[in-house]
Amino acid sequence: MTDSKAPTIICVASFFKGNDFIRECKRLGAAVVLLTREKLLDAGWARESLDDLIAIPGKTSVQSYLAAATYIAQQRRVLRVVALEEYDIVTAAHIREHLGVSGMGTTIARCFQDKLAMRRKANEVGIAQPNFVSLVNYEVLDEFMKRTSPPWMLKPRIGASSMGIKKLHGPETVWRAIADLDARESFHERSAFHLLEQFLPGDVYHVDSLVAGGRVLFASVERYGIPPFDVSHSGGVPISYLVKHGSQEQRALLRMNKKLLNGFGFEHGVTHAEFIRRADSEHESDRYVFLEVAARVGGAYTADTIAAATGINLWCEWAKIELATPERPYILPPVSKEYGGIALSLARQENPCTASYDDPEIVYRVRKPWHVGLIVRSPDHGRVVNLLTEYARRFSEDFTAVAPPEETAEQHL
Repeated sequence: MTDSKAPTIICVASFFKGNDFIRECKRLGAAVVLLTREKLLDAGWARESLDDLIAIPGKTSVQSYLAAATYIAQQRRVLRVVALEEYDIVTAAHIREHLGVSGMGTTIARCFQDKLAMRRKANEVGIAQPNFVSLVNYEVLDEFMKRTSPPWMLKPRIGASSMGIKKLHGPETVWRAIADLDARESFHERSAFHLLEQFLPGDVYHVDSLVAGGRVLFASVERYGIPPFDVSHSGGVPISYLVKHGSQEQRALLRMNKKLLNGFGFEHGVTHAEFIRRADSEHESDRYVFLEVAARVGGAYTADTIAAATGINLWCEWAKIELATPERPYILPPVSKEYGGIALSLARQENPCTASYDDPEIVYRVRKPWHVGLIVRSPDHGRVVNLLTEYARRFSEDFTAVAPPEETAEQHL
């Protein structure tokens, strides 16, 4: 029988992820209800920690999630609504507003999902970023291209990773790309749902944070070995690793990340932000620029890598933040100061064997069909970087497969 007085967390997930969050919420005494797509009904969800699982048939929409959440709220006392995946950030905000549940509303949520909204907000709060323009008005676009030198990045306003992004080298290619977009059948795939921004060469970093009461309590700074766009369009084995503690790059990015989250009005939860260290800047003061941010745990085993180096499981700590109360406030556990990193790639083999990779620093082996990955940990930053660089070389020879970059996540929804 349903305990109608138990505090309930509704989790929204259009993709399979977040089991650690679900389990921790249950361990802390909350009832957990998962809303997902019917296509994911048989995925390996932490069912032992779920009080209910509602699979929405067909193509999901904000309205279908609202209807399901309303049904839940009629039977349970909903305390929190959480999006476990980037595509659901605004949907979860709509549910909060509809049910009158506290948390991030749609205006702020859009700044953590819609790249145009986050660009405009970053301008408003004085965060350095690439020059950009909406594709809604073609006259404004033409003026932008006349005053801004190429290449430019054409980006979907909503989407994760490098999906759907194109590097364009002149106005004619931009107009041709727009014509192709406007010929698409789905309205939300057309040019008005994209933006154009100036390409800035440089190293790409990500900062993953835990925030409570509007304060950044934990943040991990990592650098990608190769920018994600270059990997998805030119190949290579992606690696990512924590930067040196106390380094100039760590200090600069922690300051910028704090300014970003405070300026965006983010109050509690987890964030994944990306920044560029410009290769064409002569001055350290303007070298770092904002790329994008989402209110979610980073993908590609980011949480596992951070946990290996710091002892902080972002999913579990996020659950504690959501369920904190004035009587039981959130307290960050001790943080280890080691280094960690990951090498991860698509594989030619369905179940690649990494037995020949036997370094003692290996703490986790990715076991996912058609993927190969190793997470390493060491108190020596140089050792981590050297190992991952070597693994990237060996992966290319032993395992790596290349797939064409995906245009949109629609095929998975």
